[in-house]
Amino acid sequence: MIDGFERLGDAFVALATWQMLFHAMWATLLGIAVGSLPGLTATMGVALLTTLTYSLPREAAILVLICMYVGAIYGGSRSAILLNIPGTPASAATTLDGYPLARDGRAVYAMSVATTGSSLGTLVGIVLFVALAPLLSDLALSFGSFEYFWLALFGIIISGQLTTSGLAIKGYIAGILGLMVAMVGADGIHAHVRFTMGFEELNGGIGLIPAMVGAFGFAEVLTVMWQKKAEVVRSTRDAKAGWPRFREAWRYRWTVLRSGVIGTFVGILPGVGEDIGAWASYAAAKRASKEKEEYGKGSIEGLTAAETGNSAVVPGALIPALTLAVPGSAPAAVLIAALFIHGIRPGPMIMIEQPDFVYLVAVMLLFATIGIFIFGITLAPIFEMVLRIPRERLMPIVFTLCVIGPYALTQRLFDVWVMVAFGIIGFVLRRMDYPMAPLVLGIILGDLLDKNLRRGLTLSDGDLTPFFTRPLCIVLAGLTVLSVLSGIPSVRRIVAAPFARRRA
Repeated sequence: MIDGFERLGDAFVALATWQMLFHAMWATLLGIAVGSLPGLTATMGVALLTTLTYSLPREAAILVLICMYVGAIYGGSRSAILLNIPGTPASAATTLDGYPLARDGRAVYAMSVATTGSSLGTLVGIVLFVALAPLLSDLALSFGSFEYFWLALFGIIISGQLTTSGLAIKGYIAGILGLMVAMVGADGIHAHVRFTMGFEELNGGIGLIPAMVGAFGFAEVLTVMWQKKAEVVRSTRDAKAGWPRFREAWRYRWTVLRSGVIGTFVGILPGVGEDIGAWASYAAAKRASKEKEEYGKGSIEGLTAAETGNSAVVPGALIPALTLAVPGSAPAAVLIAALFIHGIRPGPMIMIEQPDFVYLVAVMLLFATIGIFIFGITLAPIFEMVLRIPRERLMPIVFTLCVIGPYALTQRLFDVWVMVAFGIIGFVLRRMDYPMAPLVLGIILGDLLDKNLRRGLTLSDGDLTPFFTRPLCIVLAGLTVLSVLSGIPSVRRIVAAPFARRRA
């Protein structure tokens, strides 16, 4: 414990420079702006910003991406309160009580409450992140090739939960498509070239950045072009600026603590995400509240619970992302890709190879928290103006970034065409309600799954038995099967039936 605090202090000293603070502030501000605009998600923001961080030092690049992630999740509350449109799915629960407060002319007051709740929720998550990440990493150190295979398969299967349509099968299909993409090019053990169809440019495989930028960035440009022009809604603005609502925070301290813990543990569950964290925290707060009748009509407690819950998910989602390379949310999936690009290999070995990195991430989260608190309190009227920018006017900028990013990495025009191809594929899949995060996750985990399957078969001389008889393999295989079964509606109904009869 003392060693952990010392490393946390060392990480703070290492990052507390003017350059790092500058990067943290602008990235958080940009993240809030991205999250504020409906349709621009935290996942897309992290994906696009990854292409602009090549030239930065490694720690600065990761700091920028984490600040973008935290800022975007918080920023979704702006449009949820002012427009009754959640800027990101994570802020859907915020609309229930945030928008009624805005209609009563207390929009800035509601934004101040949301800011305080988000800041405190992230702080609770950071404490649990520092406590739990090393423990999970220690457990993961006992993994071998057989366990890594199941871990990669579990990560791809659990990505089915990242779908927004409610049909897990669409998430599975997207994940398998990503897995197929990862098989293209020379394999990682014998360098045998596969599935290139004669294109020499594919011998090295399909780049993660072009695929990621196309699936999230260019697909968003095509989606906006396809849709009708978005209506710009004007909101009521308070005459007075908002200030920190510590009085409400202390009054609802148990709600803050409960929502922070719920949000963090929801974040640890792979594939669940910030929106579920917000709804679970909101439901728990309503059950325990003495003011249930106020919920949905402008409840301060409800707004606090929703914002605390979704913000606490971010540190929670980074725990499995760093220690197991399995994301807890869609933006965390993209962040894993960015870590690989910047030379950091998330997974069970991270506490051995880079033992201080977990503590650096904790300090980065703290900087992002300070950023959203300062900007959320002081710049509320400016964010309201940002909401009035039509999305159509931002798309040329997004498209330019989509082209520059992949080309800047390799100076190959081929990667730009790969980006365009994945953008068109992503656009078509979006129109059919297929999620994009499992596709990217399949590309990331495909190489891990392929290598460890063949290494395991080599170690066992072709025998599949160790994949099903080792203790951790049994646990991971069981979790994989349960994940598949939980995505089948008929199975969920059969499991829920006895509990429904008991409540009746």
